[in-house]
Amino acid sequence: MSELFDSFRRRINYLRISVTDRCNLRCVYCMPPEGVSWIPHGEILSYEEISAIVQVAAGMGINKVRLTGGEPLLRAELPKLIEMLSQIKGIEEISLTTNGTLLKRYAMELKQAGLKRVNISLDTLKSDRFRYITRCGELRDALDGIDAAMDADLQPIKINMVVMRGINDDEVLDFARMSYNQGWNVRFIEVMPFTEMAESVPSSELRQRIMSLGSLLKAESCQLSAISSDGPARYYRLPGDRGTIGFISPISEPFCSDCNRLRLTSNGRLCPCLLSDDGVDLKQPLRSNASPEEIKRLILKVVASKPERHRLSGDGAISMKRKMSQTGG
Repeated sequence: MSELFDSFRRRINYLRISVTDRCNLRCVYCMPPEGVSWIPHGEILSYEEISAIVQVAAGMGINKVRLTGGEPLLRAELPKLIEMLSQIKGIEEISLTTNGTLLKRYAMELKQAGLKRVNISLDTLKSDRFRYITRCGELRDALDGIDAAMDADLQPIKINMVVMRGINDDEVLDFARMSYNQGWNVRFIEVMPFTEMAESVPSSELRQRIMSLGSLLKAESCQLSAISSDGPARYYRLPGDRGTIGFISPISEPFCSDCNRLRLTSNGRLCPCLLSDDGVDLKQPLRSNASPEEIKRLILKVVASKPERHRLSGDGAISMKRKMSQTGG
């Protein structure tokens, strides 16, 4: 099997694909209340174009694909894409990041198409607060989505909580308890500075709070075979937990030295880093009948440009042309 390395000798084997910039929620840390201008449908990559890119990338060493949005379940016939990708030689895992509100309708169909697992964004367990954070969502829909994912055996399910000081950080212990009470694999994420709507809470502070529930055992002390260790999260368990507690700390504890991923935007731009406007357009070459070798050359160009670390400024601010919803989390 081929292997792909960047200029800092990091193995690149993971491609995150935004299949749409559209979302049915307007989360305060992701979008303005009025939303953003949608990319015209004709500018979005078709499933055949996405499959062609993944086909080339798989031959280079990409073996994991994650589908994101916006909200990926808004893209019509998403199971069709999953089935297409599942048939590509070398792709070992296809996963999905979703807000969960549509999962009740689609979970079983996604599983049958070849989806392995899901990450579900959930920032609160309080109905009124869910409506505030999402601006238009219902907590019950997200919880029903989690149940449907469990019923469809889209395991392990990871629950992602973006922690915002003064907004939902008072629920950190409630989420941590869910790893014990419900067997959830909870991940606490430092909010990225795409907007001034929310203040991040350092993971070190969260760990101190959670330790009031008991000692946090590091991943190497736990049986975590179901949880992949090649991602950005640092995993722990409370004594007696059925689930896990993870921390994703892009600001206070950057994990750039272990980054193994590239990102493909919904309109066909391949980016070396979430926090970067660099990258190359793959859509126009595809639509101009570029050969697989030419697509491979462009992918190698992006891999070679992958920075050593992200470019957050000292005060945590960052200026980007792309919106979070256009790249995927």
